[in-house]
Amino acid sequence: MRRYFLFVLFLNSAALLAQYQFSGEVSQINAGNTIYLSLVEDYRKSSRIYLNQIVKKTQVDSLGHFQFEGNNLPKENRIYRIHLDGCTNTSEDNHFLGQCNNSKSVLFIANNLDTVQFPTSFEDQSLCTIVSTNPKSEALLQVEFLKDEMVFDFMEYPGETSKNLNSKKWFATLQDFGKSAEEPLVELFIYDFLSDKRNETYTHYLQDVSANSYYKGLLNRLQSIYPEAGFTQEYAAEIATDQQLANFNSPKTWNLKYLLILTLILSLLANVYFITKQKLKARVAEKSMRQKLTPQEQKIVDHILQEKSNKEIATALFVSHSTVKTHINNLYKKLEVSSREEIVALFKK
Repeated sequence: MRRYFLFVLFLNSAALLAQYQFSGEVSQINAGNTIYLSLVEDYRKSSRIYLNQIVKKTQVDSLGHFQFEGNNLPKENRIYRIHLDGCTNTSEDNHFLGQCNNSKSVLFIANNLDTVQFPTSFEDQSLCTIVSTNPKSEALLQVEFLKDEMVFDFMEYPGETSKNLNSKKWFATLQDFGKSAEEPLVELFIYDFLSDKRNETYTHYLQDVSANSYYKGLLNRLQSIYPEAGFTQEYAAEIATDQQLANFNSPKTWNLKYLLILTLILSLLANVYFITKQKLKARVAEKSMRQKLTPQEQKIVDHILQEKSNKEIATALFVSHSTVKTHINNLYKKLEVSSREEIVALFKK
């Protein structure tokens, strides 16, 4: 009881500081391992780890505790990921692509004023329980539970008739859950799963998107709560294109050739818009990072991007090998990285 009282007091005091605090406990065998906090702005990139989503990193202490805090996150709700890096620095696994079996992660909803804790569960499992000042935080975990039940249904009766019935059932179940959460980010997370071309759900999605008013309703909710967010514009472009594609084979009174042309144009414009926007963001971010560096350090970065060795860099710049090492160590500190590969990842987005 005393521990519960202290935790509640902790939550309230953190809220008064007008900053976020995300903390938790993992197994002590992870002591010293790196743990990352990522901001997932693009709902199409919620399924795995992306380097350019990471906003902060820290280490698990000797007792298995970790904490992120600050006041630099958006004031509105966003989807975040905490990712525990269980790979060693010498591991050949590319754990940022989800290939390291020792890594764990959890998605949750929060904002700049929230205090979120990830206590170890009764089964000694980490990053699978959430206690938060934000009632929306654990909704994505609940969606994952529903998805597991859905997969079981599909696997138990794999026939085509059962597949169609289960698709109707689970589309309705997941969409109703999303609406009941009263948080469009939860609905976007569900939409990303149901409309994924790699999933069994995609065929039914194309039928559903052309006939179900749910998708228009979700767009209205996004525009009402997150009118300026990139994911709102992305969703609007996607459903417009998908609805045109879904209706392509339906009886029409006008020439289907023009519909196909319109669909392709809309898709092309949407792709050009988002690709251009991402490239612009990347250029701005690279310029900001380069401004932190001296002219000599910028030259070394350019040589690293050309995959040159320290010896080759020293020869090209007419400096000693040790001078190159010193500059690279300074780069690690300024860019908050620990390897040449991370430097390449920062400047080659």
